Amino acid sequence: MKCASGTKNVPSPDTQRMLDSLKHAIAETLEKKRRLGQYAVFWEDGKPVLVGDDAPVNPPDHETTSA
Repeated sequence: MKCASGTKNVPSPDTQRMLDSLKHAIAETLEKKRRLGQYAVFWEDGKPVLVGDDAPVNPPDHETTSA
């Protein structure tokens, strides 16, 4: 893990356990969604990306416009 200044920032053991726990929970949830045939949403380049067999082809645009 690197901080903004470019120096290496090593997480504490407690922080590393939290990160590992979150990664494990996310992996389990994504696997469950895959088994159930549900799509998942990821952010890529500032935009949502829908992945999965049942993902909408043309997702609705949620940008707000002023009237």
